[in-house]
Amino acid sequence: MLRTDTLQITPEILSLIARIDEFKGAWRALGTLAPERLSALRRVATIESIGSSTRIEGSRLTDREVERLLSNLAIQSFGTRDEQEVAGYAELMELVFSSWQDIPFNENHIKQFHQILLRHSEKDVRHRGQYKTHSNSVAAFDENGSQIGIVFETTAPFDTPRRMTELVLWVNNEQAKGHLHPLLIIALFGVVFLEIHPFQDGNGRLSRVLTTLLLIQSGYAYVPYSSLESVIEMNKEAYYLALRQTQGTLSKDAPDWQPWLVFFLRSLAEQVRRLEKKVEREKIVLAALSELSLQIVEFAREHGRVTMMEAIRLTGASRNTLKQHLRALTERQHLEQHGSGRGVWYRLK
Repeated sequence: MLRTDTLQITPEILSLIARIDEFKGAWRALGTLAPERLSALRRVATIESIGSSTRIEGSRLTDREVERLLSNLAIQSFGTRDEQEVAGYAELMELVFSSWQDIPFNENHIKQFHQILLRHSEKDVRHRGQYKTHSNSVAAFDENGSQIGIVFETTAPFDTPRRMTELVLWVNNEQAKGHLHPLLIIALFGVVFLEIHPFQDGNGRLSRVLTTLLLIQSGYAYVPYSSLESVIEMNKEAYYLALRQTQGTLSKDAPDWQPWLVFFLRSLAEQVRRLEKKVEREKIVLAALSELSLQIVEFAREHGRVTMMEAIRLTGASRNTLKQHLRALTERQHLEQHGSGRGVWYRLK
């Protein structure tokens, strides 16, 4: 079982938990945004989460390419491994968001999640949904998707079933007892799950989906509207360092949870900060923008970007009129301009 007697609750950890829980409590009021705006926020966050989580593991697809792929998921035909991984991740996230209330946290469902995650991955047919039978390790990848090193050697296949049973039992027992704060339980689960690395492949992506599930089930209802995976991708070196520092102590008598716990809680706090900024922008947009400008901003939010031709098709307005609106939106810092001439496009600031 997990050794939590060495868990140190520092002032920073207390402050981060208080900050996150304050936003959790305020989300009921913030969550009264119009349904279509909430839907747009969730769509953007979902695209960011899928793109970031798969890129952390070596994928090269951009968010724009992920968005295009998601619009064609019904085709069920994916030419590259990157596309196969994105499709599986998208389907699993949708399941979590739509059915989290009906998903008990147990090993059977963790294995089912793995099955869905790798459903489209041709090279993973033999081992998806099953604990590993060969040794594996945690690898780090650079921005080009190339492996740059081994972060950690993981639990042996022989010991994996026992350790997973113990880990899942620990989570459920701690949740029932209520002695540890839910965020601490979720943080410790994540780092130990990755130390075990129970499946042959897909462990990093699965750990982030399971973290999302546990957060939502613990009452953090805002999670689908802001991408935690995107925060982690932006701090990938610190992510690997925190994993290595904590995981290297887990077999000792006094595990050092601090590096991972601080990284995890700081990432959650940054997720909250980003969502607060988005919600504030929503309120400003609602109060200050004309209907035409509002249409442009909503399109950019839902699709990640907007071009002049898209704005013309969307609104029916003339190019000169739209130039004025796009210039004003850029000057007010609702949008930021990329490119120039006919190749110009805009995205949310």
